Parts: sequence; C-alpha cells; structure tokens
Amino acid sequence: MGITVSLGAVLAIVFVALIGGSTPGLQYVFGVFLPYVAFAVFLVGFAYRVINWGRSPVPFRIPTTAGQEYSLPWIKQAKIDNPSTLWGVLIRMALEILVFRSLFRNTKAELRSGHIVFGPAKWLWLGALAFHWSFLIIAIRHVRLFVEPIPAVVQALDTVDGMLQIGAPALYITDLLLVASVTFLFVRRVVIPRMRYISLPADYFPLLLIFAIATTGILMRYFIRVDIVGVKTILVGLSTFHPTIPEGIGAIFFVHITLVAVLMAYFPFSKLMHMGGVFLSPTRNLINNSRMKRHVNPWNYPVKVHTYEAYENEFREQMKEAGIPVERE
Repeated sequence: MGITVSLGAVLAIVFVALIGGSTPGLQYVFGVFLPYVAFAVFLVGFAYRVINWGRSPVPFRIPTTAGQEYSLPWIKQAKIDNPSTLWGVLIRMALEILVFRSLFRNTKAELRSGHIVFGPAKWLWLGALAFHWSFLIIAIRHVRLFVEPIPAVVQALDTVDGMLQIGAPALYITDLLLVASVTFLFVRRVVIPRMRYISLPADYFPLLLIFAIATTGILMRYFIRVDIVGVKTILVGLSTFHPTIPEGIGAIFFVHITLVAVLMAYFPFSKLMHMGGVFLSPTRNLINNSRMKRHVNPWNYPVKVHTYEAYENEFREQMKEAGIPVERE
C-alpha cells in the first residue's frame, strides 16, 4: 500500500510536469514560480524546525553513553564514545556526520535454526554513505549551472567526478553511485519482511522522488538532450532574480526541476530533516560530565516537604498506641 501510494504520487508529479513543460503558457509556472515557492518553503520550514528544536530546553546531560564515562583516574575512559570535553564531542559529531559511525557499528539480528544470531550490517552503512555523499557532490556540481563564472572548486570537483570519461559527455561517478544506492535502500525496504512491515509512504516517497530526480537528470545528460545554454539561462536568471524562459528547452527539463521543487518543499515536513536535526541531537552533542558537575533542574521550584521528624512529632502518641517504634519518646 505504501509503495503504491508513493509511486502513484511521484508518477502524478511527473505527468503533470510533463504536460506543463510541453505547454508554452505553463512553462513559466513550472520553471520559475514553482521553484521560487518551493525554495521559500524550504528555507522557512527548515529554519522553523531548527529554531524550534534549538529552543527546546535540555536541563540535563543525556548523551548516548556507548563507552566508559570519565570517573576515577585508573579507569580508562572512552573519550569519543563518552566524551567529557568539547574536543571529544567535536570528534564524535564529526565521525557521526561525515562517516555515520553509529550506523557502521550497527548490527542485525537473524533467526537461524531457532536461535537469534547477531551479525554486522555493513551493506546498509555502505549504501547510506554512498547515497549521502553522492547526493551532496551532485548538489555542489550543479552550482556551475547557477553562477557565472564557475568557481574553481566546483570545476575541480566536476573534473574529478567525471574522470571515468567514456565518450562524451563524461560519465559521472556520483550519478552511478546515487542511482545504485537509492535503489539498494528502496529494495532493502521491499525485500526484507521486517523493514517492509514498518515502512510507511513517508519512507518510500522520498526514495522514489530522489530516484526520479536522478533518472530524469541522467536522461537529460545522456539520452534526451536539452538546450544546455537555455537551461543555464533559466537557472542563472533564477539565482539573480531575473527569471526568463528561453524557447526550445525540452519538457524533460521541466519534469526534472519540478521534481526537485517538490523535494525542496517536502523536505522540512519529512524525515529528511535529520540533516539539520543531527546537529541538535542532545544524545550526540552534549558533554557527559555528570560525575564532574552537578546539574540542577532550572525548573525546580520550592516544594513544601513533610520530614519524618515532623511526621513523628505529629503522630507520636498514635504510633505508640499502635506499637510502632519511635525515635523520640
């Protein structure tokens, strides 16, 4: 059901964008209006989610403790897994964000001959790493279409990414990795029964949407050629707020840019917000110094207490009559 709904939604977007891109009177809507609206929704929504998370109070230290905490001098501390300094937190965050360290250490459980067997799950880590890094490099590569002149670092990245040139145009490594990795992540959810059971349309939709974006991009580059000068004119116009729609651009371009616009607008309301949330996770970005410093709940308020001494003074005679021992006669 989740796959059907998500696939139907993506196909509907492609169909509508194909009609809009083929109709001269609607090209401005799909090539200018929709990208601007989507980008505004992305910026406002992303900022709102991050600010809202940032305003949430975290009175106590609640880091995930995956190793020995700092305690006595002769007990070895796990300085990265259980950091007690800012440098330890920075290293832990860098490893988590750049190489997905917690996912690398993830294990999977399987039932074999009636016994639960735990084993490594490195394929998931490899797929996630290839997917995220490929997506990032492709996004940076596309900067060359929005600016003129092209920054040297973007040009260098483009050259390295296309070093496996087989004919013309150059074959990008990240294009292959992105399609392969997003296919792996999707098939994994479909093939593994446990994953399929817990998967929702919100899990399938972004994968199918990104697959459609990658597919239309590859089609434009290798099979259905578009007027690249016209494409750059549109994108430079969008980035400089002087949008224009040249004639002769293929409808496939409008399908591609519409899919990207939908992804941007959908981003702040989806699980994709883990891109911003990982930086604000208190289980990752807090120093664990609970044994070095006393943390007092700032919401504490004076509470009227009834001590045992006051309780005994109030009920001493009744306690004696009931045979209950008292501290004072």
